[in-house]
Amino acid sequence: MPYFNGKTKGANSMRIAAAAFAALLFCIGTSKAADAPVQVMIVGTFHMSNPGLDMHNSQVDDVLQPEPQAELGRVTEALARFRPSMVAVEWPDNDITRDRYNQYLAGTLAPSRNEVVQLGFRTAKLAGLDHVDGVDVDGDFPYEPVQAYAETHGEKAILDNANAQIQSMVDKQTAMLKTDGIAATFRWINDPALIARGNEFYRAMLRIGGGTDQPGAALLTGWYDRNFKICANIIQRTKPGDRVIVFYGSGHAFLLRQCIAETPGFTLVEANAYLPK
Repeated sequence: MPYFNGKTKGANSMRIAAAAFAALLFCIGTSKAADAPVQVMIVGTFHMSNPGLDMHNSQVDDVLQPEPQAELGRVTEALARFRPSMVAVEWPDNDITRDRYNQYLAGTLAPSRNEVVQLGFRTAKLAGLDHVDGVDVDGDFPYEPVQAYAETHGEKAILDNANAQIQSMVDKQTAMLKTDGIAATFRWINDPALIARGNEFYRAMLRIGGGTDQPGAALLTGWYDRNFKICANIIQRTKPGDRVIVFYGSGHAFLLRQCIAETPGFTLVEANAYLPK
């Protein structure tokens, strides 16, 4: 049997205790890293290139002019202070998104008015990111059956009133861009109270239909389906401790915010906590 004097045994005990303490600290540190929430900021945007693809479209002056470029610089510099580890945008996850961002970094991308470039690419570059995540998903938007049902069942007033409210907000946005500028407009469209009002249109659609014929509910279901698939793309690409900025059309903000806020391990960060005044 090996013989250990008291001095050697004490030294061994101290080494064992030190190793155990170091292992404990490592486990605690690893556990904290694994438990760190993913912080997600949803930044509602407007379409800067005037594609006219939505039911209600604001009119945006040329953002490539010096004054709006300066404002967009202020906006993206302010958002970059969030220190994002990921930037997600309203483009699909494909070679086009990746190639265009690489061209942007290289300074070879042709001038673009698109908000993905003006906001997403700018912010990602300021944050030192080597890629941008396209998370968009196509979806069905069965509006025509809603319109047809409303017109043939005396419910057209419901549809007209809902559309009028959305158009009023779009008109105000167009006016704000001209009078108050881009930064102020971004703060307005990212106000949680306004975001909630924007979702009222889809809730109103539940009033249109009857019995087994529910076109309003089908429209709402299609909208939820698309947005929660977008949210799934965001969630599936993150890891604990990530800081994510998502740039998306403001109409999507309500459901994306809801999805993030209600998902365990994720924390919603308000865009207006960073957007410049």
